[in-house]
Amino acid sequence: MNGSAIERVFRAASGRITAALVARFRDLSLAEDAFSESCVRALSAWQETGVPDDPAAWLYRVASRVAVDMLRRQRTRRQFVPDPPPPDPTAEEVMIDDRHVIPDERLRLIFICCHPAVAPDARAALTLRLICGLTVSEISRAFLIDEATLAQRLVRAKRKIADAAVPFELPAPEYWSERLEAMLSTLEVAYSKAHEDAAGLTRHAGFAAEMLHLSTMLVDLMPDEGEAHALAALLHYAEARRPARTDARGMMVPLSLQDPALWRRELIAAADAFLVQAARLAPESARTLQAKLQACWCTRANLSEPAPWGCVRDVYDQLLRVRDDAIVRLNRVVAVAELDGADVALAELDTLDDKGLAQFGPYHAVRADLLARTGRADEARAEYQVVLALDPPPAERQWLIQRLGELSAKLQ
Repeated sequence: MNGSAIERVFRAASGRITAALVARFRDLSLAEDAFSESCVRALSAWQETGVPDDPAAWLYRVASRVAVDMLRRQRTRRQFVPDPPPPDPTAEEVMIDDRHVIPDERLRLIFICCHPAVAPDARAALTLRLICGLTVSEISRAFLIDEATLAQRLVRAKRKIADAAVPFELPAPEYWSERLEAMLSTLEVAYSKAHEDAAGLTRHAGFAAEMLHLSTMLVDLMPDEGEAHALAALLHYAEARRPARTDARGMMVPLSLQDPALWRRELIAAADAFLVQAARLAPESARTLQAKLQACWCTRANLSEPAPWGCVRDVYDQLLRVRDDAIVRLNRVVAVAELDGADVALAELDTLDDKGLAQFGPYHAVRADLLARTGRADEARAEYQVVLALDPPPAERQWLIQRLGELSAKLQ
């Protein structure tokens, strides 16, 4: 088994194992370190013996033993004596689904990471690191901040949880609302990593189903929270379109060119139901409006129907009234280009402060497209090269290379 395949196993299991270790040992840093050490040992052992039938259970058991050893070395067992590590699995146990071995404690860990004692700007980042296994680099890019700053926030957040003696338990329902925004932001960013991977081939592929499951769980826990319904709608609409997001070669298909016949109608129906509740409970929230943007597209029955650019721009206009930022304006520019022309859209794009967008690939991709459509091919080609240097996901990379090739051919 090659290193990339082993890494996918680690990523798929990391959130559930880390959460289970936290629930058992009541120590965030210990759980993270023990899981990391179990991955190091697995990399060595599995190269020689092959991956076990139940790799997640193997990792959990090894991490549990590592954690006990760490506690022993720290001489803290007098204050806390964990349960002894489970014995090596028998052949029969290996055949049992690993969910019977590893308790699913992820929702509890999300609540812990989003405790009010943790600084608001660190809650989602800490959860993404522990639950989803995202690297500091990946999280920093998602929040458009530098890695060193984020790393410091994560260290402070874990220290704060320890110093404040935050209970490692699911809080009483009256405390859920104060943690909701950080929890929703976490699920949103984690899903975005899976959404970037249109073909489902990278290490984040498993996040999509996980985040849909957790978003639905939050709705069940908090049925009167419109924001929870809005996020569930948003994620279900986005995931419904996955089958049409790439072509037979694995290349990205732009949303306006996707075949609605390939979309998963059962997910769209679920999203519609979530959106109805979101519109009733939180009609003016940014997430509800973002879900409405998705609904604009998902009402399209086939490619012969015109793309809903008018609906899209109208909703973006509403969204700007509640959340006016560069990303919203950038997305609105795309609709403006289709309705009012590329020249108008490019002029609007040039009014944006691009300081925070310099490392944001979609900004350069939109700019490249508008430059190409207004006849500025040399500048467009330079922008496409900038996007490619930012290491976009594979499906998007193929599409960008094709567009760059088309421009280059015109210039010859």
